[in-house]
Amino acid sequence: MPTPAQIDEQVQLERDQIRQGLKRLRDNTDALQQKSYASASVYGIASIDMLLPILVERIENTNERIYRRQNGVAFKEIAQYISDLEPLAAAAIALKLTFDKVFSCKEGSDRLTAVCEAIGKAVEAECQMRYYERCAPGLLNILKKNYWHKSSGTQQRLTSIQTLMNRKDIQRWQTWGATNRIKLGGWLLDCIIETSQWFTKDMRQEGRKRVHYVIPTPKFFTVKDKVMADAELFAPLAWPMLIEPNDWTNDKDRPGGYLLNEVMRGHDLVRRGNPTSIQGETPINFLNKIQKVAFTLNPFTVQVAEELERLGREVGKFLPVVQHELPPKPVDIAENREARKAYNRAATHVQDLQHQEHKKSCRTRMTMEAVRRFKDVARFYIPWSFDYRGRAYPIPAYLTPQCTDFGKSLLVFADGSFMTPEAEDWLAFQVATTFGLDKAPMTERLEWARNNHELFTLISQDPIGNLHLWENVEEPWQFLAAAEEYYHCVVVADRQFTRLMVATDATCSGLQILAGLARDKSTARLVNVLPGDKPQDAYKVVAETAAPYCPESIQPYMDRKTVKRVVMTVPYNAKPFSNRGYIRDALKEKGVEISKEDLTKTVKAVRNAMDVVVPGPMAVMSWIEQEVANAIKAGKEYLQWTTPSGFVVHQKLNKKLVVSIELQLLGRCKMQVAVDDSDEVDLNHHKNATAPNLIHSLDASLLHLSVLRFDAPIALIHDSVLCRATDMSSLSSIVRQTYMHLFAEHDYLKDFASHIGAETDPPIVGDLEPESVIESTYFFC
Repeated sequence: MPTPAQIDEQVQLERDQIRQGLKRLRDNTDALQQKSYASASVYGIASIDMLLPILVERIENTNERIYRRQNGVAFKEIAQYISDLEPLAAAAIALKLTFDKVFSCKEGSDRLTAVCEAIGKAVEAECQMRYYERCAPGLLNILKKNYWHKSSGTQQRLTSIQTLMNRKDIQRWQTWGATNRIKLGGWLLDCIIETSQWFTKDMRQEGRKRVHYVIPTPKFFTVKDKVMADAELFAPLAWPMLIEPNDWTNDKDRPGGYLLNEVMRGHDLVRRGNPTSIQGETPINFLNKIQKVAFTLNPFTVQVAEELERLGREVGKFLPVVQHELPPKPVDIAENREARKAYNRAATHVQDLQHQEHKKSCRTRMTMEAVRRFKDVARFYIPWSFDYRGRAYPIPAYLTPQCTDFGKSLLVFADGSFMTPEAEDWLAFQVATTFGLDKAPMTERLEWARNNHELFTLISQDPIGNLHLWENVEEPWQFLAAAEEYYHCVVVADRQFTRLMVATDATCSGLQILAGLARDKSTARLVNVLPGDKPQDAYKVVAETAAPYCPESIQPYMDRKTVKRVVMTVPYNAKPFSNRGYIRDALKEKGVEISKEDLTKTVKAVRNAMDVVVPGPMAVMSWIEQEVANAIKAGKEYLQWTTPSGFVVHQKLNKKLVVSIELQLLGRCKMQVAVDDSDEVDLNHHKNATAPNLIHSLDASLLHLSVLRFDAPIALIHDSVLCRATDMSSLSSIVRQTYMHLFAEHDYLKDFASHIGAETDPPIVGDLEPESVIESTYFFC
C-alpha cells in the first residue's frame, strides 16, 4: 500500500500533468496564430467542421441561382472563375483563409481587403494547379515528386510549379488580377458571414482614412470558448505513475488508473466499447494485475540516448533535432549570377531540411522529456485499458512497452531476478533476435550469441565509439540494451540479477488462432502450433505452392519475402487490392517491375495457394463473412460475443458521412461532414472486420488467462509477451497450456456461431489435437 506521502507525490505529479497539458494546448494555439495558421488550431478545426456543410449548401444555392441567371453581372463573372472548383473545395479554402487571416497576430492581416484578397488568391492558385493537371498531368506529377518538399509553403509550391511549367512551353496561366481576386474573395467571405454570423465587418477611422476590418462576433467567441473548454478537459498529459494505479471495476463512477478524475477524462475501461457492457471478472483482474508491474529506466540506454541527443545523431527510431549548416557563400556571390543561383538553391534545400527536423523529431523530443522526468525514479507504474476487442493498451504515450524500438529499450523491470543457466540462453535469444536472427532456429541464435562475445564487449564498453557496430541492425536500441545485459550477466558475469525485458511473439498469430478454431492440423504445423526441431515457415510454403502458377518472369522471385505481407494480412481480411500493393512493393525491393496483368495473376496464384496450404483458416473466414452478412441483413444493428476469458466484444459499425476532396496545394483533405455515425449499419465493414476482430479478441483472451497464471513481472505488446529471462520458460509453457485449453476443451467457433445467430454450422476440419502444442518450442519465439 502506498504511504500518504507517496499518494501526495502522485497527486502533485498528476496536477503537473494537468498544468503541462493546458500549457501545451495554449502554447500550440498561440504558435499557430503567430504563424497565421489558426485554421489548424483546436478551435479552428472544430469551427470549420461545424460550418463547412452549411457554407457548402449556401454556395450550391448561389450557383443554382447563377445557372438560372437570377443574379447580377458580378455573380456571372465570379461563376466563370469557380466553374472548375466544386462548392466543397471553395468552402474549405475560404474558411481556412478566413480563420488564418482574422486570428493572425500579424498587423493588418485582418483587414477586409487583405482577407478577401487572400481568399481569392488561394482559390486562383487551386484553379491554376487544376489547369496544369488538365494540360499536363504526367509532367505535374513528376514535378511534384522532384520539387515539392514537406516544408514548402503553398506559395513556394505554386511558384516552383509555375516556373517549371513555363519552361516546358505549357500555355501560361492568365492571371485573374487583384480586382477579380478581391471580388471573388469578398463574395465567399460574405457567404461565411451570412451563414455563420461568426464574423462582421468593422470600420475604423485611421487618420484621414476609413479602414474596414473583419472581426469575430460575440457569437463566435461563445463557440470558441466552448470548444476550448472541452479541449482543456482532455488536455492533461498521460505519464507513468509513481504508485500503483487504481484498480478497474465495472463501476463507471470509480474508474481505474490515475487518481484524479481530471486526468482520467477520456480514458475509459474499454476504448470505443459499449459503456453499458459488464465485463467479466477475469479480464478486469488481468488488467489490474499488469498495472501492478513496476518499471524503471535503463541507465545504460538513457546515457547513450542523452549523448546522441547532444551530438544530434540519428539512430533507428531515435531522431533528435539535427542542425543542418548552411553552405559557405561563394566569394564572388555579388557579381556571379550563376554562383548566386547555385548558392540560393543549396541554401533553400538546407532550410527545408531544417524546417522538417522539428516535426520529424517530435516523438523523440517528447520521449526524452519523459526520460528527464523519470530517470531518477526507482519504480513507476503504467495504467492500462482495453480496446473494444479486449487487447490491452497503455494509457501513457511514452515510456511504455508498446513504444518504438528506442522507447522499449529505455524500460527494464524494477525488480530483478537471480541469473540461472537457462536465463543465459534467453538473454542470448534476445540479443540474437534483436540483431536480426528472428527467423533462425533456436540453436542458431544461441550459437551466434556465444560466438560474438567480443562484439558485445566493444558495444557495452564504448557504445558511441562503436556506433557503427550496432546502429544498422534490425532493432538497434533493443539490441544495444540486450548486448549490454548479456555482457554483464554472461560475458564478465559481474551482474547477478537481470531486469531486461525479453520478448517472444506468436508465429503468424492470425493463422494460429484460425487453425485452432478450425482444428486444422496441416495449418497448425505450418505456424508452429505443433512441435518441430526448427521453426516452420508458412510464408515459404505459400510462395513455393504459388510459384508454378505465376507468370514465368516472376517465378524466380517468388520467395517468403514476396508473399509475407499477403500471408500475414489475409487472416485479417486483406483484399486483393491491398495484396497487389504488398507484392508490387516486395518485387520492387528486388529491382523487379511487374505489369498490371502479371500482378493480377500473381495475386490470384498466392490467394489460391493459401486455399491449398491453409484450408481450415480460409474456410472459417469465408463462413464468418457469409454469416455476418446474413445477420446484418436479418436486422442486427451490432454484433456481440463473449470471449473465453469473459470479455464482452461489442462491434457496432455504422456508415459515416465522409466527403473527400482533392486540393492540389493543400494536399488530400478529408472533410467530416457529420461527426457522428449515421443510423445505417455498414454491412461491408462488418463483413470485413469481424474475422480480424474475432482473432484479436481470442489472442487477447489467451493472454488474459495466461497472465493470471503467471507470477512474475510481465509486459504485453498486442499478441507478444515480455518478461525476465529467468521467467520466460515458465511463461512460454503457460501460454501453450492456455492455447491448448482454449481449443481443446470445447469448440469455441460453435460458441461464436451461437453469439451471432449463425444459420449454418461452422467449418471445422477436426484433425488437430491441441494438446500437442504443449511440446512446441516455436509456438511463441
